[in-house]
Amino acid sequence: MAKVVGKKILLTGPAGQIAFPIGRELAKDNEVWGIARFGNPSDRERVEAVGLRAVSVDLANPDWGGVPDDFDYVLHLAAAINPTISDHDAIRVNAEGTGHLMRHVRNAKAFLLMSSSSVYADQADPDHLLVESDPLGTGVRPAFGPSYRVSKISQEAVARFASEAFGVPTVIGRMNAAYGANGGLPAMLLDQIMADQPIGFPPNGADYFSPIHEEDIFSHIPGLLACASLPAVITNWAGDDRVDLRDVCAYMGAVVGKEVKCVVDEQAFPHAALDPALRRKLGGPCKVPWREGIRRMIGSRYPDIELAEPSSI
Repeated sequence: MAKVVGKKILLTGPAGQIAFPIGRELAKDNEVWGIARFGNPSDRERVEAVGLRAVSVDLANPDWGGVPDDFDYVLHLAAAINPTISDHDAIRVNAEGTGHLMRHVRNAKAFLLMSSSSVYADQADPDHLLVESDPLGTGVRPAFGPSYRVSKISQEAVARFASEAFGVPTVIGRMNAAYGANGGLPAMLLDQIMADQPIGFPPNGADYFSPIHEEDIFSHIPGLLACASLPAVITNWAGDDRVDLRDVCAYMGAVVGKEVKCVVDEQAFPHAALDPALRRKLGGPCKVPWREGIRRMIGSRYPDIELAEPSSI
């Protein structure tokens, strides 16, 4: 896919785990604005240091005074992820905030919303690859807090409506498990392994997921923006590899020379792997195999340790 070059781009949540490396790379060839509350001044400094224009905006009650409305592209990656936030407040930020944003940037050529695979209903069959038409879920997903799933489903609904109401071509990408030097689920599990902490897994069957490296995420953006449409198109946004999380942990343990302590946790929720077929068509294939990506992640986060070369995992 062609690179995004010479465009005026708005990025929400630019200090976040997924958004920061995207903003850093986009800023090399584009004019990139980043909006967030920036409650931590160091986040603003970090974002500005890689070339973004940072403006403080609270999507729950936005003041657009310092934000232009003539962006070519908008990448909405910000989300309220807090285990204590209420359903009401999470919907106000994630869903209603998306509507406010889309009204302000209604002249954009394309709007990319990062949703989440947590919107899907829990699957009884761990071998099932979730497709975009599968049922959406009810109840809570403990990893992100009780309000996250309902607020992301609500966000998708608002985005679909606002896309047509304001004439904003939109693509919604349901992210699975992003990772890289800037963090993610595998990085959190790596930290547990390094600290000799046990890792809890659900009791029944394999625990499959679809890890996607931050470099692949960035490479998909031109294609996803190009397919933004009216009405909005929805696609999975996940890696091409379906992997058992236990295998990823075993591989990380072998690379760093640590024993992985796996325990059965009745409270652990099972992950899910996504069918990448539509995303491959729209955004292109992934280029970073999971072992290579995990190894890169380990090297970047623990540069002082010698990495082994496991051959059997």
